[in-house]
Amino acid sequence: MKRIILKLLALCAPIYASANVVLPSFFSDNMVLQRNAPVKLWGWSHPNEEITVTTGWDNKEYKIKGSNQATWSLNVQTPGAGGPYTIKFKGYNEVTLNNVMLGEVWLCSGQSNMEWTPNAGITGGEAEIAKANYPDIRFFTVPKLTAKYPQQNLPGNWQACSPETMKHFSAIGYFFAQRLQQDLKGVAIGVINSSWGGTPAEIWFPEEAIIADPILSEAAAKLKPAEWGPHKPGRAWNAMVNPLAGYRIAGALWYQGESNVGSEVYNKTLAGLITSWRKAWGYDFPFYYVQIAPYNYDGYPDADWGVKVRDAQRRVLNEVPNTAMAVISDVGNLTDIHPRDKKPVGIRLANIALNKIYGTNKAVAESPLYKDFTVKGNKLTVHFSNAQGLHFSGKTSTLFEIAGADGKFYPASAKIEKDGVVVSAKAVKNPVKVRYGWKNAVVSDLFNNSNLPASSFTSE
Repeated sequence: MKRIILKLLALCAPIYASANVVLPSFFSDNMVLQRNAPVKLWGWSHPNEEITVTTGWDNKEYKIKGSNQATWSLNVQTPGAGGPYTIKFKGYNEVTLNNVMLGEVWLCSGQSNMEWTPNAGITGGEAEIAKANYPDIRFFTVPKLTAKYPQQNLPGNWQACSPETMKHFSAIGYFFAQRLQQDLKGVAIGVINSSWGGTPAEIWFPEEAIIADPILSEAAAKLKPAEWGPHKPGRAWNAMVNPLAGYRIAGALWYQGESNVGSEVYNKTLAGLITSWRKAWGYDFPFYYVQIAPYNYDGYPDADWGVKVRDAQRRVLNEVPNTAMAVISDVGNLTDIHPRDKKPVGIRLANIALNKIYGTNKAVAESPLYKDFTVKGNKLTVHFSNAQGLHFSGKTSTLFEIAGADGKFYPASAKIEKDGVVVSAKAVKNPVKVRYGWKNAVVSDLFNNSNLPASSFTSE
């Protein structure tokens, strides 16, 4: 009996010896944790393993035990911005994270225009790379991964911003962080980039959310395989976003839609994505996105495939709370689906955050957006929000069209009056519909006093 007990102990010993506190990859040296927030920390351990977590900003000790599923999690309260700090995890082993900052954390996602790096070629790229020395801007890049089922971890590590790291990171993510840090002096900015060129929105949120909605399910069924990335619902979500769910963020940035051109329900798709992300994180964080740029799709500049997606993105603003949209028609490229002028895009997203969240930007941060219209005789007045200092880039606009009861649109003359534009056309005696910039490839000619272009729209 004694020999049997000794053998059993010998068998158990390696199990306990190899049982260590293990952290997800994004809990690492150089990371940024959200300031002034309840922050979740989690990982794996031996069941019942006693774990002590010590946070360097207040030297407070938190104690927890591993569950019977070999997992553990706890919430810690972070104070204001600061660092560098250490965080220590002690169980059967000890893990120390160094150079941890408390600041603002943002998640970037989407397709190629979000993924696009300075090294791939951007306007003024060489000069921007050379001066990218911002040690308190931190990057985490998620590699391209897919999975049939939700994953719990992903590879990667946090890196401080330098010319070498910046040139391989999302250009828009970098310019966003740079602009934030310009105003939020002394606050570290952490940016997580999880994006994949050429991918439709459906791969970026849970498959069950799509299956549960007949409209989303029907749209997803129309997606076709592509050699550059997955098309089945949930595949990038499972491997590239789900592992991050719970990592406290200030908000999310999204730039995608080109691969959904042709969809009649992109507003439902994007709304479903936003809702499912917020459900996974457990709170309604700000979700800011880029309206796709005008582009000459397949040599059909006057068609409406692309503008329908742009208008769907505009409508999401009225359908999902705590969202905002950066319009970029004036800095796009009608013959290149990858506009290289990325800095204004990042800055416009940052200005929205600085206005809505941080309160340091008092200027108008959003583009003129269609509100409604009124009719008097043969004249129709379009009313806009964010319309301070409304003006045309030239003498007038050539992008308004109106229609009568027959639904046939005619080009309309346009004149600005206060926060609106009065439009009319000789062929339309009783206007009942209006639209603006309703083509795939058209550059806005209406701006507000922040020189932000008006979004295309239709009143239909």
